[in-house]
Amino acid sequence: MKPTNASARATPSARAVRFYVANGLLDRPEGAGTAATYGYRHLLQLLSIKIRQREGQTLDAIRQEMREVTGDALERRVAQSLAPALSLQMNPVAPRDGAIATWRRLPIADGIEIHVRDDSPAARDDILVTLRDALRNTLGRHGLGT
Repeated sequence: MKPTNASARATPSARAVRFYVANGLLDRPEGAGTAATYGYRHLLQLLSIKIRQREGQTLDAIRQEMREVTGDALERRVAQSLAPALSLQMNPVAPRDGAIATWRRLPIADGIEIHVRDDSPAARDDILVTLRDALRNTLGRHGLGT
């Protein structure tokens, strides 16, 4: 079974999780029905499935991999796949002089805000207003109004 692009991108639904369990891609949960519980290994397996789907692997190939991989190897594989995306957001946040950083919170829209450190040149009121207005306009053009 070769995944479609949509299945590789989609957040797995409860139905998809049940499908993965039924087809041997994901370990069976503890308990059954509404009492079923999924643990850390299940999360790693699910992440691994989605990562491999995005890489173009078939579900049959993923199933074979899942049978052969230990928990540690699964964790390493997921971490290595996610590391580049996560490291993009790991910029230092503390001022260089070691002082405690204070931040300004700039609400943009429902669920969207920007945080600007007070000692940043961009923390000036006029710049923050310009940033806020530009982002709100951009969101509005994409139908994600404020």
